[in-house]
Amino acid sequence: MALTPRLAQFAAVARHEHVTRAAQELGVPQSTLSRAMVRLEEDLGVALFARRGRTVALTPAGRTFLRSVERALAEVDRAAESVRADADPAAGRVSFGFLHTLGTETVPGLIRGFRADHPRVRFQLVQNYGEAMIERMRAGGLDLCLTSPVPDAPDLVARRLDEQRLRLVVPDDHRLAGRRRVRLAEAASELFVTLEPGYGLRRITDALCAEAGFTPRIAFEGEEAETLRGLVAAGLGVALLPPPAVPRPGVAELTVTAPRAVREIGVAWLDGHPDTPPAAAFKKFLLSRRGQLLP
Repeated sequence: MALTPRLAQFAAVARHEHVTRAAQELGVPQSTLSRAMVRLEEDLGVALFARRGRTVALTPAGRTFLRSVERALAEVDRAAESVRADADPAAGRVSFGFLHTLGTETVPGLIRGFRADHPRVRFQLVQNYGEAMIERMRAGGLDLCLTSPVPDAPDLVARRLDEQRLRLVVPDDHRLAGRRRVRLAEAASELFVTLEPGYGLRRITDALCAEAGFTPRIAFEGEEAETLRGLVAAGLGVALLPPPAVPRPGVAELTVTAPRAVREIGVAWLDGHPDTPPAAAFKKFLLSRRGQLLP
């Protein structure tokens, strides 16, 4: 780390083979640059230059060192250009996380609407369950995420955007399949297929069943809502799920009248975390969609 500030100075001296001209390019006094090169050689324990007055020539060790220094400086330049490009207001990048169940219609519609006014902004899209997205956001991998339930944590800012009704999904030959509405307690004796523990929809399912007076008997646990619909269609249980993007054959979807079966959808970001201009613009757009998020 002590060598790092002197690498660009070394490269300039090596390029010009003249301390004065290198100092002029760098905008530093010639004496300062000369002392810096002497300290660099002392820190490395090798001679990098053969000196003839203010003219210098690289030693074999200096040529070897220069090749690595040039690669390192080029990588720094590429990194700087990358972060500048990502922060560009007109053509930067937004890292956006969202639930799998919002990926078919909701998120494509949001991005289409946003890009009507920001056509060159790029997106890095990440689909995952809520807790995994929040941990990724805390690690710096996401600017913001669309999740459910709306998180409550001291290091996060979260805003409720909309709510989505959940349905009791049953096989189309099930005893309840001919109904349009059902109380969740009427399914207390059924086997349930659910998402795995840790998923927001699983916590909501458990809470709604508890409110209805029973603990669901779990037959299968999965990671994706449409897989659960397939298990229901195969007669392997019932499920509480958000509406599908496209109707699924083999199942009936019933409105739950009691308890009120909904999940809140919200957007979350790290408190105090500075936004790039494109991330700030997309956040403002999402907040403007409150109550109109879902198709």
